[in-house]
Amino acid sequence: MLFTRVKTSERDMARKLRAEGLSVRAIERRVGVARSSVSLWVRDIELTAEQRESLRRRPSRPGSDRFRRRRSDYQDHGRSVARRGELLHGIGCMLFWAEGSRTVNSVKVTNSDPALLRLFAQFLRHYFDVPDEKFRVWCNLFADHAERQRAIEQFWLDELDLPRTCLTKSAVNIYSRYSKRLRQNNLPYGTCRLMVHDVRIVQHLYGAIQEYGGFDRPEWLG
Repeated sequence: MLFTRVKTSERDMARKLRAEGLSVRAIERRVGVARSSVSLWVRDIELTAEQRESLRRRPSRPGSDRFRRRRSDYQDHGRSVARRGELLHGIGCMLFWAEGSRTVNSVKVTNSDPALLRLFAQFLRHYFDVPDEKFRVWCNLFADHAERQRAIEQFWLDELDLPRTCLTKSAVNIYSRYSKRLRQNNLPYGTCRLMVHDVRIVQHLYGAIQEYGGFDRPEWLG
């Protein structure tokens, strides 16, 4: 019961600070809880335009304000493209929102469906002119894939129309004999992660997602 009251008090304080315009990172430090908890507690609180501008201009570590402004510019561009309402752009952004990893400077989407990853690669090539050499492909395989590892890796590369130089070292999961029996004929090609390390692209996506969704996530600026 005491634990519940403490958590409720922390949540109330986090929401109060957010309504005052503090960043999720600042609230994390002030309240002393995990950033993921703060994000969950305050996600429905809308900031005013003045508060968002204040967060963009808040003091930062020496030399980091320039990079933060650059990330903000990339997000603004993503918002402007989202307002054009182009189908492929919307699809690509939603795929990243649903299946992507949240990082400041890399685009990572993992899935077992080759058609999904192929469409996401098409989106990246169309809107950002990503050349083949900038793509990275990582495969997550299972023990019963070991004998076919090279063929499975080539399957993903062929689906994405990428050369083998884009392939990073694959992971092979080991499991018990019992779980191996359950694994037969399930995910025949494992999962694949398509990656592009480019802060411009990922921040464009963050800005566009916020525009499509009608919300603001200042913490996505990093």
